[in-house]
Amino acid sequence: MNEPGGNLVVRPGPGLPGGLVLDASELVERFSRSSGPGGQGVNTTDSRVELVFDPAASTSLTATQAARVLEVLGSTLVQGRIVVVASEYRSQLRNRSAARERLGAILRDALAPASPARRPTRPTRGSQRRRLDAKKRRGDVKSGRGRVQPE
Repeated sequence: MNEPGGNLVVRPGPGLPGGLVLDASELVERFSRSSGPGGQGVNTTDSRVELVFDPAASTSLTATQAARVLEVLGSTLVQGRIVVVASEYRSQLRNRSAARERLGAILRDALAPASPARRPTRPTRGSQRRRLDAKKRRGDVKSGRGRVQPE
């Protein structure tokens, strides 16, 4: 389904009822040496994967989808591109799959509609009364702590 090197299939979700298919030519993969464990192969294997996707130049996204992605992810974009790095696995193939899954999740979240704004509510009359009664009781307790006055 989401084989490295092929088209990226984004599962359906809110804002993407039919899912999405990104053409493989729009995805750029770069490989480098990963830090961390790996034994003798750690210095010879390029297992770290950088997956780069440019939503503005994409033909797979509609104009409104591309604008939404750029608006939602604006602060996390690197020169207008989405960059996903995966280096948690020792295998390059597993890192490629992980990066593709992460990119799909990022796009699905970015294309989801915004949640409705919170409608502010007022406290009920009963809760206001209980709050004021509790404050009064607390004040009475504190005022009873003072030095005893001779009568």
